[in-house]
This record gives sequence, C-alpha cells and structure tokens, in this order.
Amino acid sequence: MSDNLTERIEAIANAYEEIRTTTQQVVVGNQPLIEVIFISMISGGHLLIEGVPGTAKTTVCKIVAHLIDYDFRRVQGAVDIQPADIIGVRVYDRNRNEFVLQRGPIFTNFLMVDEINRLTPKTQSALLEALSERQVTIDGITYPLADPYFTIATQNPHEAEGTFPLIEAQRDRFMFSTTLTHLNPENELEVLRRERAGELDWNIYRDRITPLLNPAEVGAMAETIQEIRVDEMVLAYIRDLVLATRNHGDIRLGASSRASIALLRGSMARAALSGRTYVIPDDVRDLAHPALRHRILLSREAAIAGVTPDQIIDEILESIGVS
Repeated sequence: MSDNLTERIEAIANAYEEIRTTTQQVVVGNQPLIEVIFISMISGGHLLIEGVPGTAKTTVCKIVAHLIDYDFRRVQGAVDIQPADIIGVRVYDRNRNEFVLQRGPIFTNFLMVDEINRLTPKTQSALLEALSERQVTIDGITYPLADPYFTIATQNPHEAEGTFPLIEAQRDRFMFSTTLTHLNPENELEVLRRERAGELDWNIYRDRITPLLNPAEVGAMAETIQEIRVDEMVLAYIRDLVLATRNHGDIRLGASSRASIALLRGSMARAALSGRTYVIPDDVRDLAHPALRHRILLSREAAIAGVTPDQIIDEILESIGVS
C-alpha cells in the first residue's frame, strides 16, 4: 500500500463533497443519485436509472459531466433509432478513395441514453459491446472508445406502450441501478421557491460553474481505489449475499458474478468517498440494492403477489450477517 494513499483517498472524498455541494446549487434532492453516479464512474461501471419523468435525471448528468470536464453526448430513445445512429457507420469517401468512419455519439466520455427501453432489441444490442468491453465493431473493424467511458441509461418502468424491456444480458452489463421517485413535500416546495426566484435554469449555472476535475484525474482515482483494503470477511459477506439471491424461493434467476464484482468495486469506491482506506460491511450493505435489484428475476408467483426485488434484498440483508 502506497505511503500517500491516505492523502489520495482524502482528495477523492473532498472532490466528491465539492461536486455534491455544487450540484445542490442547481438540483433539489437526488443526493443518492449523485453518489451512485460518482461511485459508478470511479469504479469503471455504468448506471441504469429507473424513474418517472421530470425527476431531473438529465440535468444531474449534465452537471456532473460539466464538473468533470467530460465530453457529454445524449441519445433520445425511439423505435426508429438504428444501431448506426449510436455507434456510427463507415462511408465511402470518393476524394480519399477509401471508407471512413462517421463516428456516432457513443464516441464520447459520458453517454446518456434516455428511455433506453424505447430502443428496439437490435439497437439495444449495439450497446452491449460498448458496455462490457469499451469498444464497438463496425463492418468487422473494432474501434476503442474514449478512456474513460461512462454510460447512464434511463427508463420509465411505469410506461409500457412503445417500449421493449431490456434483456437480462443487457441489464447485467450495468454495474448499478437506481430508482427515482417524485420529491418529498419539502423538496417540492423548494423547487417552487427556486422557480419563483429564477434559479432553476441550468444555462445560468453552466457558465458560472467551472470544472472541478478532468478525465485524467478520474482515471487516477480509479487506480487509487484499487489499493483500498478489503478483508476476507467482507469478501465472504459479498459472496453470501449474492449466493442468497440464487437460493431464494421467490427468485427465479439470481444475481450473476458481475453482481459480486460490482459490490466489491463499488464498496471500495464508497470507502474512498467516506475518506477510508478500508472497506466495512456497511459499504456493502448500502450498495446491495443498486447492485442486485436489476439482476434478479422474480418467480411468477412472487410477481403476481406483488413482491418487489427491493423487498427480497431487504430480507436477505436481514438474514445474512458478517461471519
């Protein structure tokens, strides 16, 4: 372990706190979302957001991308979007007498796919290689994506018309998922206060806020969290939680090994955000829902009875202890 690890971890914690505080100037609530976005980025993963419209998902993403000086692109899901609209296409250049690549929006640091479940399965599959291998293949030629590369996808779970549910392989590629609901009464009132004062316009803050980090610094943070200590008992705890999803009576398909890796990497990142050089069980518990909820399939009986993945995860957390 490096001698200055403590200082580098403290720098990560301070950077996150500054980003969180700055974001609060524009966005009301949504602090758990900001945390899981930051954890996902420095863990090398991607994030799936499920929530109703109008919960500031796009605004939060724009702010975070701006604060980290990422190149940000956004794709709006629709049934007529084709894979080439996202990854790009090779076209013939008569002047150069060769095929050249017209790059799609996926060639960026930060890609946001709004309403991913409005994309057809064919178009959704175009993202699989990018999410897991950080590269795309066009006409048999493989092109690497930017480093770092980060994707956030959103979907509205309450809307079914004109949508195509994500296949399990696609959902599994997201390191974490989070759910957003409407604001509580006090935060809703704060929105009205800020609107009345003219403080909700993102364009006003965009020119005032300067980037706090750059992509290279995020890459250095990702390397730093690899040095965080994880005791064997914490590894066993992660294993036990994931295995419990595979043996639960209400679950038809349990979490994959990607869930174990997500819990491990995410817990190390969360420890850094808390200014610690070691992982504690609370880090794992706090990320259990984001890492597991989108990776488990309920049995038909449980679904009919109205059981939710979050309820089952709560039950597992109560029954599994640290040994």
